[in-house]
Amino acid sequence: MKSSAPSFLCTAADEVRAAGPLVHCITNYVTVNDCANAVLAVGASPIMSDEPADVADITSVCGGLDLNIGTLNVRSVEGMHAAGARAAELGHPIVLDPVGAGASALRTRTAVELLGTLPVSVVRGNMSEVRALAGASSSTRGVDVGAADAVGEKNLDASVALVRELAAKAGCAIAVTGAIDVVADAERAFVVRNGVALMGKITGSGCMLSATTVAYAVAHVDPLEAAVAAVASMGLAGQVAAGRMGPSDGNGSFRTYLLDALYNQTGAELAAGALVEEVL
Repeated sequence: MKSSAPSFLCTAADEVRAAGPLVHCITNYVTVNDCANAVLAVGASPIMSDEPADVADITSVCGGLDLNIGTLNVRSVEGMHAAGARAAELGHPIVLDPVGAGASALRTRTAVELLGTLPVSVVRGNMSEVRALAGASSSTRGVDVGAADAVGEKNLDASVALVRELAAKAGCAIAVTGAIDVVADAERAFVVRNGVALMGKITGSGCMLSATTVAYAVAHVDPLEAAVAAVASMGLAGQVAAGRMGPSDGNGSFRTYLLDALYNQTGAELAAGALVEEVL
């Protein structure tokens, strides 16, 4: 049994724009500019720093922290732990994006250590990454979800149960994104059906989502609800962007339209367009 779209979607989106939180992003250098622009588009402000000598001070003036392991190096891993420790001291929400977990020992080990040592509020990744993070078998294709792990209608109930189980073990909310999104903690689970396939044709839609999820988690007190709202927001923006595509447009135009859609999206529009159901 499922309920209709939850009422907190409009509130959460409007809270981000009202609060304008400052978000510290330690993200990968492939997508860092897009992440910054996405954070700005939803009404928050970004600051990027992964230098270990700098990150504690930066985190101290921010409201939340984005840890994205997409392009790891020794310095950035050290910076993530230092920033995470400071965020923990301050009670700031931390979003972990385990990009490519399962693809290499370093990525998997780093993600597991961050989740195990920091009070992570939300994990945001694809199903292969999340399964690898939990120590389960996965079929990751680099930074993309493996076909055997992808969430679809046929395995949706089993996927929801798995994500809830993993969230309970991790002690945080988990947002598994793909063709169908599943967002859950130990107590509640939501299915989100917003989004379009074109979002997989640009680099960074997932990274942008993780960064904006931090903004939502700072402004909205419930991490699970914040993650649901952020996931629905990005998916709906993707649909709006796809609707603007003309015959001469490609993925470069789509990227721009996606940012425009995030920028212009209101809480009321999110609530009206979100395809979100709570699994009861």
